Parts: sequence; structure tokens; C-alpha cells
Amino acid sequence: MTRKPPRKTILITAGPTIEPLDPVRFLSNHSTGRMGFELARQAKRKRYKVILISGPTALVPPKGIRFVRIKDARQMKKEVLRFFKRADCVIMTAAVSDFRPAAVSKQKIKKASKDTVYLKLKRNPDILAALGRKKGRRILVGFSLETNNPIENAREKLKSKNLDIIVINQAAKGLDPFGRGAKDVAIVDKNGKMSVLKGRSKRSIARLIIENIEDYRM
Repeated sequence: MTRKPPRKTILITAGPTIEPLDPVRFLSNHSTGRMGFELARQAKRKRYKVILISGPTALVPPKGIRFVRIKDARQMKKEVLRFFKRADCVIMTAAVSDFRPAAVSKQKIKKASKDTVYLKLKRNPDILAALGRKKGRRILVGFSLETNNPIENAREKLKSKNLDIIVINQAAKGLDPFGRGAKDVAIVDKNGKMSVLKGRSKRSIARLIIENIEDYRM
């Protein structure tokens, strides 16, 4: 009897991270997590094992996957590294905050008498760069959200972080990459292949991203 090869595992990150400033406030971004959840759904439909690590979102994860919920960037890094060895492919869709407050107040920060309050920030860990340094034979997929020169900046990120594939979004007048609705993206791989998708739903984009990964090497 011929044994079927084991199913491959795709690790996906999704949503924003939130970086606390005090017990009631935090720094974050507009990510809804929808792209990562759609990718998890499409990968599950293709019978991959799926691990989904997500920041705060109102979305419900698909059934039959491993789901891990986190809040901040350091928690995201910890969970990604915990599951990294199991993964054949890692898709980093999460909008991880680049910075966090240098100090977190234990009490709510009250209004100051001055009109201007200065907030000191420190860098969060660059999870994608860390994975690029240790990826081995895994396929590593990153996302790039730019406000200008999207293709040029994304190609630089593809190279500098040792990615195999990058998905490019742009935030500009008439282009809203967040939430529902038709979106425009480009998918570029390490071999120079580029696919431009216009006016597609995130479900359709997720399906085509998985297909691009499979064509690349899976």
C-alpha cells in the first residue's frame, strides 16, 4: 500500500498588533485581518494544514485550523517562532506595528496642561527579517503597503528580507487596501514574475496568492 505524502503546513499571520500606551489606550493601524483569514480559508480548502496567528480582529477563523490570538508585536514574534519549524510556507500578512511606546503607564495618562505631549517610541522586532535569515527551504511570503513607489520599494523589501514572494498594496487617493471591497494588488516573486490583479475581492486575491505559491515551489 502506497502511503500518501504528509500534508504541507502553511503558517499565516493576520490582523494588526496593538501596542499599549496605558491601561485604556494603544497604538495600532487600520488592518482588519481579512486578507490573512481569507488566505487561511483558501489554504484549508486546498487541504493544507493551516496555523493562523492573528492580532485583535472581529473575524471568525475557519474551522479545522490551528488558531492563535495575540495582541502585540512581541507576542506575535514569540508565537511565529514557536510554530516556524513546523511550516513549509510562511505568509506574513499581519500589519505588525513598527514601533511601541518606550514606557507604558500603569495608570491612565491624564490631559496635560500643555497643548503638546511628546511620545517616545522604540523599535519593535522585525519578525519578517528574522525569518528571512533562518528560512532554509521554506517559502517566505511578505506583504508591502506603500504610499509611493510601490513596486520599487517592494522589490527592495523582497531582496533585503530574503523573501520568495511579495504582495504589494498601495494606500493612496482612490486606493484603500483595508477591509472589504475590490482591491488592486501586485504579486512579485524572486524569479521576477509579476502578476497584477485589479478590482478583485480579497477572497479572489487569496486564492491567487496560494496558486502563485504552488507554482513557485510547493
